[in-house]
Amino acid sequence: MKAFVRYLPLLILAAGWEIAARLELVSTTALPPLSDVIHAWVEMIKDGELVHNGGASLYRAGAGLGLSILVGIVLGIGMAWWKPVNVLLSPIVEVFYPLPKSALIPVTVIWLGFGDGSKILLIFLGCMLPVTIGAFNGARSSEQVLVWSARSMGASRLRVLRDVVLPSAMPELLNGIRTALALSFILLVSSELIVAQKGFGHLIGSLGANGTYDAMYAVVLTVAFLGFAADRFYLLVTRRVLAWREQEP
Repeated sequence: MKAFVRYLPLLILAAGWEIAARLELVSTTALPPLSDVIHAWVEMIKDGELVHNGGASLYRAGAGLGLSILVGIVLGIGMAWWKPVNVLLSPIVEVFYPLPKSALIPVTVIWLGFGDGSKILLIFLGCMLPVTIGAFNGARSSEQVLVWSARSMGASRLRVLRDVVLPSAMPELLNGIRTALALSFILLVSSELIVAQKGFGHLIGSLGANGTYDAMYAVVLTVAFLGFAADRFYLLVTRRVLAWREQEP
């Protein structure tokens, strides 16, 4: 019941979409009926077009995001834990963080061409910064009393990092990864709209150019729901990972 109430606005929006299009309150060219969009989605699933392009997109997003998480965690904690690393990398992070990541699309294409590599690199570069900053802020917020206590009991620097700093950094780190997850979908579609021969973005661009708007909206909604599902699943994982914090006295 709670889930129904929570997502009731989406049902109302869907009904309003269908009614507005059927009564021609808006141009059906600009906004086809939702039922037509769903029918187009089913047809694209049947002929494999959506699955084929979706597989390419999810591979690019997964590879870029996975690499960004691995490298971002190492860089962020390294910046927080070793001052020379922070001195070296902090100015670079500060300069590139506010940069619109889509501005890197031409750069990645020049470096790696029009294939998967340029999209993966773009997602990696764009998503790495939120993960790095999350890991850095989380590691810096570790309680110094716990760190000093561990060191005074003879724990090595590496042991303190593993048993004290990493658990303390986890909430901020997970928030950074969640931001990167959303950003990966944005960068993926943006890059595929401009330079791709397959993928969700390519489908959206080509269908829109051909005037097949019901199918175009079907792809847009597919991306939206995949992003929503990924975010919901990630929140579930996050609650599991941080369950130990709720058990603390």
